Amino acid sequence: MRSRTIATAPVTLCALTLAAGVAFGQGGTTVKGSETETAYGGAPSAMSPTGTKDFISGEGPDMTHEEFARAKQIFFERCAGCHGVLRKGATGKPLTPDITREKSLDYLKVFINFGSPAGMPNWGTSGELTAEEVDMMARYIQHEPPLPPEYGMEDMRSTWVVNVPPEQRPTKQLNDINLDNVFSVTLRDSGQIAIIDGDTKEFVAVVNTGYAVHISRLSASGRYLYVIGRDAKINLIDLWMETPDTVATIKVGMEARSVETSKYKGWEDKFAIAGTYWPPQYVVMDGDTLEPLKIVSTRGMTVDTQEYHPEPRVAAIVASHEHPEFIVNVKETGKVLLVNYEDIENLKVTSIDAARFLHDGGWDATKRYFLTAANQSNKIAVIDSRDGKLSSLVDVGKIPHPGRGANFVDPEFGPVWATSHLGDESIALIGTDPEGHPDQAWKVVRTLKGQGGGSLFIKTHPNSSNLYVDTALNPDAKISQSVAVFDLKDLSAPYKVLPIADWAGLGEGPKRVVQPEYNKAGDEVWFSVWNGKDQESALVVVDDTTLELKHVIKDARLVTPTGKFNVYNTVYDVY
Repeated sequence: MRSRTIATAPVTLCALTLAAGVAFGQGGTTVKGSETETAYGGAPSAMSPTGTKDFISGEGPDMTHEEFARAKQIFFERCAGCHGVLRKGATGKPLTPDITREKSLDYLKVFINFGSPAGMPNWGTSGELTAEEVDMMARYIQHEPPLPPEYGMEDMRSTWVVNVPPEQRPTKQLNDINLDNVFSVTLRDSGQIAIIDGDTKEFVAVVNTGYAVHISRLSASGRYLYVIGRDAKINLIDLWMETPDTVATIKVGMEARSVETSKYKGWEDKFAIAGTYWPPQYVVMDGDTLEPLKIVSTRGMTVDTQEYHPEPRVAAIVASHEHPEFIVNVKETGKVLLVNYEDIENLKVTSIDAARFLHDGGWDATKRYFLTAANQSNKIAVIDSRDGKLSSLVDVGKIPHPGRGANFVDPEFGPVWATSHLGDESIALIGTDPEGHPDQAWKVVRTLKGQGGGSLFIKTHPNSSNLYVDTALNPDAKISQSVAVFDLKDLSAPYKVLPIADWAGLGEGPKRVVQPEYNKAGDEVWFSVWNGKDQESALVVVDDTTLELKHVIKDARLVTPTGKFNVYNTVYDVY
């Protein structure tokens, strides 16, 4: 048995000590075009501004050291997630000094203050930044970017804490909760998740986590919940405890998005993996303690220009059902990595050239093919996880953002997987049955027209005949506060609009409606009504059969709810 070093000191979370007021969605955001995702992925980076080396260049506008330090903090909190820690750009445009110094100070101030139709948030007019801060940021981005530190094994181990060793954990479930129908709900700006009973709609627990949890993933058994914050802190939560709580934590970097656990038969939950935005790397961990075992850098050459990229960030990670492998998206280089975990000491990695910039995706209905968005290339990459190769690159709409996508049977073209888009109103249906429908395989067989651009998630369920598409980043409040519902039995019929935010009965605020998530049975759909952090938010539950309001969950602890993850659907990749 592997020996375990257990830290006794609590983890210090740099991101939780940073200034408040970082929530996306607290004000109008212009979100149309090739960089719409800025508002979603760009706010905040959780990097500590104290751990960087500053270069206050004489070629940039005058700044005091105090101004530079404050501007650096704002950039790491709100901007680096989209423009990159090194400002090389990704979803957001590059902001290196050779570019920003060509612009006038007034131009940069207007851009920061008002945003742009291409997706830049209106940091000034939304009230997120003062006029003085807008001016300061316009000067700051004309200076050389600070160099962030690396983060290796010693750093990770110094944060690793096992609160409850495996041998001291329950041997059976100690609560009477229907765990299959529990939801893990991100409370973005409180640094917490809410665990909510899907049957009773009541809070089971609120667990302190890292800042702005991005996703929740479940162990293959459904017992353990892995959550990762954008500050790269991972919580391992035991749902068998009388009141579910954290049993282990680790901080795997300075900024992160993805965590996953092994699911291949015979290897269930043996390993966990997390990928980071900074440093650009991934780490394989012990599944039941989060002990870091192997760190692998993702720096390397891009698939198109074959040029070295210093900051290729790890986006989505999924667990293969075909081999003992993790599938890792490397955003900037456009490579999909098949990481075989049979021998951690002699790690075997298959690198598949796809397209830039890889983001999120999910399985087809057979769980053989991984379909993932290369959002700035306007393509969906199809990875054959059985044969370990690229099956196709499919041209779709502008900036595909599928979440995990949606699987269903098109009445004319057979099995399809669907994605919506940040940059336009289209919903692309891609054929996924190369054996039964070879002529339609890996082609867009049908394009639906939704309410508008700014969609983050699309969702259906095997027991449902509805397809839900949110438009949380659309600049029109009527569109961002509602969802479109398509009838899968008649895709030629007009979509229906559900006024989710109105049903929530909240006061003032942006009230963006985001991420439809089904319960286990597939007869309810949950939506987050995401308001500002100082405003009332809610979860709205819709009856999937009648498309009528079924329940509204309100609670003072429900601060900026965003992602919701049903235990059963997440364990079994149901979407």
